[in-house]
Amino acid sequence: MGYQVFDTTLRDGAQREGITYSVADKLAVARLLDELGVGFIEGGWPGAMPKDTEFFERARSELNLKHALLVAFGATRKAGARAGEDPQVRALLAAETPAVCLVAKSDVRHVERALRTTREENLAMVRDTVAHFVAEGRRVFLDCEHFFDGYRFDPDYTASVAATALEAGAERVVMCDTNGGMLPSRITAAVTELMARLGVDGERLGIHCQNDTACAVANTIAAVEAGVTHFQCTANGYGERPGNADLFAVVANLQLKLGLPLLPEDGLAQMVRVSHAIAEIANIAPDTHQAYVGAAAFAHKAGLHASAIKVDPLLYNHVEPSVVGNDMRILVTEMAGR
Repeated sequence: MGYQVFDTTLRDGAQREGITYSVADKLAVARLLDELGVGFIEGGWPGAMPKDTEFFERARSELNLKHALLVAFGATRKAGARAGEDPQVRALLAAETPAVCLVAKSDVRHVERALRTTREENLAMVRDTVAHFVAEGRRVFLDCEHFFDGYRFDPDYTASVAATALEAGAERVVMCDTNGGMLPSRITAAVTELMARLGVDGERLGIHCQNDTACAVANTIAAVEAGVTHFQCTANGYGERPGNADLFAVVANLQLKLGLPLLPEDGLAQMVRVSHAIAEIANIAPDTHQAYVGAAAFAHKAGLHASAIKVDPLLYNHVEPSVVGNDMRILVTEMAGR
């Protein structure tokens, strides 16, 4: 299957405080992400939000994606219902996307306290809904919400949710650090253990990290280094609370540092342009100090740096700035010396 770059700027990224996309905005962002070369664009939750329902309706005629597949997001069927009769399941099918991403509870505490259902019924909800979409010809990803917290509390049950989804035909099970509290070492351990428990390799697993510990990028990379081949990110790290793993930092690190083939040949060089264009659409000022794509990412103030860069720019730059579409700047300040 290879590596899958899955962008959720239009769904999870839209949960950032201060962002309110119009349908036209969402279509514009989708085009930019496709130009970058991501593999999947999660467009929203049809049926739950009228704006997202309209987005998928318009996308069928107004989007001509060259690289990405459009994905609709939704939940498993309700407890006690039939998948084919559940209104949200039907709305998800009506979006007519080639792939769907379902969210399911994988922490037994959420199953019992939030859903107020049984362990067995939650597994049935996963099994029935995944199988229903597979039978309808959809590619299915399953987001295991609160995976890492659930795995630490009751690893057997959390692993059983993942196993049930895969057995029902899900292409990938995505381990979600929903509360964003994990550290890279814990991510690595959980990924390694889950692969052993389920007897699968990383081509059946994905990762989705929130940034509450400021580790979302590091956690995503740790999961990939442990074997995971599907990762979910947002442009500029947009998302709820402190945000999500930043698409540009994750992809640049994996492609430039680990040599993974992720974007088309000219994709990396589009990063600054796409990052800033999405920021403008979101009505959020670009982060000057954002890694790789910020205006100050390759700006040098100290005199020692400036003099060395004249000899060889890579003496004080970890990559050539133009590779990601950025420029190097030497600042004239009192720190530059005489």
